Amino acid sequence: MGLLEAREKKVREQVARLREEAERVRDALGVAERALERLALARVTVAEVLAEEPSAGMDGPVRAAVAGSVVPHHVEGVGVEVLAPEYQQILAVLAEPEAAGGLRAKQIAVQLGWQTTPAGVEGVRSRVKRLAARGWAAELRPNVFGVLSPAMPADVG
Repeated sequence: MGLLEAREKKVREQVARLREEAERVRDALGVAERALERLALARVTVAEVLAEEPSAGMDGPVRAAVAGSVVPHHVEGVGVEVLAPEYQQILAVLAEPEAAGGLRAKQIAVQLGWQTTPAGVEGVRSRVKRLAARGWAAELRPNVFGVLSPAMPADVG
């Protein structure tokens, strides 16, 4: 019984150390993700500024986004051409008649011919959740996504 208690104490200490380490990693990941988002936004902003014609002001034409660019919030009158190609592809799948009841991330990945590994599906899920959060798509039920209907407000998601 004493050996069992000693083993349990040792494992409890290991669990406590691992929880502390996981918390440090989680905090570091959050900091790194925020830095990455700021850098991606800065890169997109610089690319937009460099692509503008010298006479074009803030009301200049909307330019198409490139892969990896930040997803802007949906604004009335702005088309999907402002989204990166992979986001446009996701919205095209969601707009198909077969997706009327909504699709899960894995179903979207299959439709697009993308990887259906857990990491690949999670990448699709994060993209479609970002689209829903920014008003381009809707989360119809938890982890089931569809297009916004005309009567549906853009802030649903």
